Amino acid sequence: MKLLVDECIDRKFTREFVGYEVKTVSQMGWAGVKNGQLLTLAQAEFDIFITVDRNLSFQQNLLQFDIAVIVLQAKSNRLADLKPLVPNILAVLPKVVQGQAIIVNENNIV
Repeated sequence: MKLLVDECIDRKFTREFVGYEVKTVSQMGWAGVKNGQLLTLAQAEFDIFITVDRNLSFQQNLLQFDIAVIVLQAKSNRLADLKPLVPNILAVLPKVVQGQAIIVNENNIV
């Protein structure tokens, strides 16, 4: 399973996903690319896009993309605030569906 982590998330966060192929938006050379175009690029190479952008699912028709989206809800996008979400992210990875967004926070998965 291939994961793409949004550019507004610390690249060190990718270390939390042992056993997965993980890249950041910046590593792919896509920094600054807007969400619709980013999802179009990402769907060709990745299975899941991980972001903190809570508006993404409202701004884009995710059904038109062949990629699943995981939206992280934390106090901030700082690494220390995102790390506690990792167990819930790992739990949801096998269950995500292309064209849909799943919200993950420290307490649960929505």
